[in-house]
Amino acid sequence: MKKLINICKIFIYIANLNMISVICMCGIIGFVSNEDEPAGRLLFDGLRKVEYRGYDSAGMAILNGDKLLVEKEVGKLDQFEKLVDVDELYGSSGISHTRWATHGGVTKLNAHPHTSCDGKIAIVHNGIIENYQELKKELVAKKHKFTSETDTEVIVHLIEEKMNGGLGFREAFHSALRMLEGSYGILTISSKEKNLILAAKNESPLILGKGNGKMFAASDPVPILKHTKEVIYLDDGEYAQITSNSHQIYNISTGALVQKQISKIEWTAQSSDKGMFDHYMLKEIYEQPQAMKNSLEQPYGAVEEFAKAIHEARGVMLIGCGTALHAAMTGQYLFDKIAGKHVNVINASEFPYLETSLEKSSLVIAISQSGETADVLNAIRTIKSKGVKVLSIVNAVGSSIARMSDKTIYINVGPEIAVASTKAFLGQLSVLYQIAFALKGNLPEGKKKLSEITVLSKVCLDMNSERVKKLAQILKSKEHIYFIGRGVNYPIALEGALKMKEISYIHAEGMAAGELKHGTLALIEKGSPVIVLNPHDDMFHATLSNAMETKARGAHIIAISNSKNEAYDELLQIPESVKEFYPLLSVIPMQLLAYHLAVLRGYDPDKPRNLAKSVTVK
Repeated sequence: MKKLINICKIFIYIANLNMISVICMCGIIGFVSNEDEPAGRLLFDGLRKVEYRGYDSAGMAILNGDKLLVEKEVGKLDQFEKLVDVDELYGSSGISHTRWATHGGVTKLNAHPHTSCDGKIAIVHNGIIENYQELKKELVAKKHKFTSETDTEVIVHLIEEKMNGGLGFREAFHSALRMLEGSYGILTISSKEKNLILAAKNESPLILGKGNGKMFAASDPVPILKHTKEVIYLDDGEYAQITSNSHQIYNISTGALVQKQISKIEWTAQSSDKGMFDHYMLKEIYEQPQAMKNSLEQPYGAVEEFAKAIHEARGVMLIGCGTALHAAMTGQYLFDKIAGKHVNVINASEFPYLETSLEKSSLVIAISQSGETADVLNAIRTIKSKGVKVLSIVNAVGSSIARMSDKTIYINVGPEIAVASTKAFLGQLSVLYQIAFALKGNLPEGKKKLSEITVLSKVCLDMNSERVKKLAQILKSKEHIYFIGRGVNYPIALEGALKMKEISYIHAEGMAAGELKHGTLALIEKGSPVIVLNPHDDMFHATLSNAMETKARGAHIIAISNSKNEAYDELLQIPESVKEFYPLLSVIPMQLLAYHLAVLRGYDPDKPRNLAKSVTVK
């Protein structure tokens, strides 16, 4: 019997299992040193920095002399720390993992690391091994005993089988990798090979870090910023052997050595801490004025190069997922309104069904915070195979999307830890505004106005901090909330609804205001909250009319606007601005409202259930 798992746009067929474990996004960190260290604390503190990638279970494996110590527990890291005395775990190398499972298998046995039959090899893995069933049958036939229901465990048994056949640790790892189909970021250690970590990447993020007397490997830079800012980005189809003071990188297909440059990360360790805020999400909302200012700092000519490529292309597509898709949709309106340039927007997960219109003269602009979104990466691979140029707007320097693109603009907003994207969205919009004005031939004008908006965004935060708290008290028991807007405010309404769903778990629906009469009005009843994005722009009167349609049916109207109106029951006021720039302000009170509703309803806004920061498998 086959089940189709469709969660976070993951489509994987897996048969003959009563329990199915699907890892969509996990956090990984490992280190190797030239001496014994407080390895448990080092790894645990690193996992704290990537807990946003997974928080169903956690574990670590540490090499102490010739002993391989393995600890793992179900639950968030607070639970792990209660049950495991991490400060007593010493060793010269170790690997660790925080897991996020989307379906079944949240058990201690399914938590990583997984070990070989003899207990001398341990492995952590982010991704999906698509041919694990066939491999598992072969390994079981060879008397390997499996203790979990995960696809990951086949990897460690494959390595063991190869070593039993006479291969060394690295050679066995390489041979096993050549048998795997699917996506992976892998770290493995063995008590047979002291002070050595093997790492591999394919369609799942993994970097190496060069420290003082030690080397690191991690799923992103955040957990190693405390130790080093020098990193090496692995590309798909590569694996590495790292010791305390060296690294060798190989091509999985050919076995050939690969030369890599060392890159420097500009983020600081402090930028990934919560500071004075209770949650990362609130911190990141309040970082938005500075984040927008940072997004204006672009290399000379970079934005103009994007505009030139758009002008020269015969067809332009913007692609993204989730919040990045809403940024792309906003960009579509901005390009049209500001520069008179039409572009198409496609949900990256739907791109495979709409790719036939691509020509070599086409241009695709990919938008992603992490730069590792699987659906976007899969689309880019198809696009590149057709000889089409790809530009990207991303936050994570050196990410897979950035490296695969012909040109990249970084939004420069710093690490975003909370699952629900806030400051990255405004950074993406800021860059899209700049491109729109460059298309118009007046980038300096756009940058001047955006600089003014950075000041107004701080005013907007101050204006709404207390108002939003009071409104959250009114809405906390509601089951449904509707968001409406017209024109450029429509994708902002979608983004507001997404934030509400993501972290408060209130059903929220965003829509073009004109679509109310095509079905949704049937759901409006007395007391239904309707959030109306209605700044004084070209769509003001039409949107007000739609708000009145819902009010006539009993709706409770909550307006996000720069002015009062008797039709509004509540007002989240935003500062006066140039009309094209209202989206950068309108989104802020919606972010705050979603945050405070989540807290009031007893939920963790940084780690919403069933979701992870970025989805690295399709």
